[in-house]
Amino acid sequence: MNILERIVADKRVEVDLKKSVLPLDYLRNSPMIEREVFSLRESLLERSGIIAEFKRRSPSKQVINQKSGVAEVVSGYQAAGASGISVLTDTKYFGGSLDDLLQARAAVEIPVLRKDFMIDPYQLFEAKAFGADVILLIAAVLKPEQLKMLSQVAHDLGLEVLLEVHGEEELKRNDLTHIDLVGVNNRNLKTFEVSLEMSKKLSGIIPWETPAVSESGISDPGAIKELRDYGFKGFLIGENFMKTENPGAAAEEFIKSTGA
Repeated sequence: MNILERIVADKRVEVDLKKSVLPLDYLRNSPMIEREVFSLRESLLERSGIIAEFKRRSPSKQVINQKSGVAEVVSGYQAAGASGISVLTDTKYFGGSLDDLLQARAAVEIPVLRKDFMIDPYQLFEAKAFGADVILLIAAVLKPEQLKMLSQVAHDLGLEVLLEVHGEEELKRNDLTHIDLVGVNNRNLKTFEVSLEMSKKLSGIIPWETPAVSESGISDPGAIKELRDYGFKGFLIGENFMKTENPGAAAEEFIKSTGA
């Protein structure tokens, strides 16, 4: 069992436990379920294109930043000109939580992405109830029929959907009808190796009407300029900012360097 398979197996257990203590009806009655979301799709075109991530740790790098608080970091990202905020909510492998998502929502007025391993509609209700505007669906962990169902539920809740792919086959096998953005993860989730060539390779087959987002392994402002030439509108960056003492200041310096 590789790391991705292990994460998904643990996520199924986690979701089942949550359902037993916090019924879906509770989430349905959250005051934020009816909230109108901020559009990441629009924000990518209007601001810098940078989706700045709050992430404490990861399976590949272990501890990244355990000192910085959510509100402080995401407020700094917003002030720096980020188009959106990504918040890791997986606890076991990334040290995140739904409380991080809630704090981020309270601190900023730009789109917030719940980044997690989404496998059940219950998690979409969680996302909306805790303040997300966008959810991530990972093609590598979902069958096409599951992805289609989850994206439809997300749209019914008013959430935008970012579909993450790792190769041409994942992109071509899935129905993009309810997909708002396509993200190309430059990190192989099985080996954790990173290469921007994956984004470049897939740029030509992502539908032009669906904004493309390059994810992972972006640490040089020059890479942003290069990827823009390949048609990318969004750039998800986490560790490059979070590994510094002041992620907001790091994001500001980086965004200015991209010419955004």
